[in-house]
Amino acid sequence: MRYYGSVYRPPSEARSLIVQVTYGCSHNTCAFCSMYKEKRFALRPLEEVLEDFRLARQVYRHVDKVFLADGDALVRKAGELYTILDTVRELFPECERVTSYASPASIRIRTEEELGRLWEKGLTMVYMGLESGSDEVLTLMRKGHPASEIVEMGQKARRCGIALSVTAITGLGGPELLERHALDTAAAFNAMNPEYIGMLTLMVEPGTPLYDWVHDGSFRLLDQRQVLEETRLLVEGLDSPGSVFRMNHASNYLALRGTLNGDKDAMLAEIDRAEHDLSRLRPESWRGL
Repeated sequence: MRYYGSVYRPPSEARSLIVQVTYGCSHNTCAFCSMYKEKRFALRPLEEVLEDFRLARQVYRHVDKVFLADGDALVRKAGELYTILDTVRELFPECERVTSYASPASIRIRTEEELGRLWEKGLTMVYMGLESGSDEVLTLMRKGHPASEIVEMGQKARRCGIALSVTAITGLGGPELLERHALDTAAAFNAMNPEYIGMLTLMVEPGTPLYDWVHDGSFRLLDQRQVLEETRLLVEGLDSPGSVFRMNHASNYLALRGTLNGDKDAMLAEIDRAEHDLSRLRPESWRGL
């Protein structure tokens, strides 16, 4: 396969065939994010995309999953996306799902008819970063969209049959916005009721504005007890029946998993145990992205 620059994918796409449909991220100004900084956003020539799929068919005997990279494949013209999905279906009839990242902006430019047709042609699920349900946090972190728009676009994707996996980041508001970040993020998840909820814990990457803020003292990180406090507030506020909740990323101090709302009490009990025994948490040196 031919790749340009660093390629990122969700943890659940570890065994997927990954093909770059776009290069980079169409927004790429979030204050906490270091991804795609070495390349400018661009649409990859369509024939190159299709050729990569043809090359992959010659190499791989069986492909269960396909992930369309980079950060925002859905900004392509609808007709080009149809062609890409038709090619996947033609070349890999055994493929069970096709996924991609999506932003509120790329979902907004798609009509519901287009989204429905993308689903019919095999776009099974999109991954979207909520980051926070607090507009104050989103503005601070230069997300580019208010929470209401992110929620609205998540609901739009689900109405059109496309499954939704949404992530947020514990600690993104610092100590000052701890409570607001937790409660508003839970409320946003509840409003979307996505198939999957993923929680990361903030890590500071060199080369980002957040890195500079931490080092000049204008942004304070949560300590482990504050992370647990914020996590408890978030989980207590969740009311999203059927959503699969995962907090088992390498960045997380505490691993939590369950299906809402049935496993909510068990997850709260796990948080209680960690609050009484911090040795249950992942050591700082073991955390990663």
